[in-house]
Amino acid sequence: MAKNNDNDSPSVNLIGAGTVIKGNIKSEGDIRIDGSLKGTITSKGKVVVGATGIVEGEIICEYADISGTVKIKITVSEVLLLKPTAKLTGDIITNKLAIEAGATFSGTCSMGAVVKDISAISSELSDSSENGETAKELVEKSA
Repeated sequence: MAKNNDNDSPSVNLIGAGTVIKGNIKSEGDIRIDGSLKGTITSKGKVVVGATGIVEGEIICEYADISGTVKIKITVSEVLLLKPTAKLTGDIITNKLAIEAGATFSGTCSMGAVVKDISAISSELSDSSENGETAKELVEKSA
């Protein structure tokens, strides 16, 4: 029987432990990071940083679960969850924030109505990337 290749479903991307990436990632689907990434992640889905994951840069997504170490500016249009092993240093912009016992967070946090729809942020980000604007600047400008 032939395999049905349905390209309508979003993909799930994995950056495995021991993998180091320097650069920007843009995805329509979910992303899990168990390795190391320096750069920007833009996803219309969920971004998961596993316990061995390390991210430095910026994350823009709809949902995020953080278990690893991140030094970032993070913009989450729905829910950001910091698991017990999470170590987040940086700026948070989110609609809802959940911090489990044991997680550490150092930085600033803006919550609620300041968050725009992730698709609007993503399109503005790609349009203004030539101007050097970050996602945080775009959100603050539109609020």
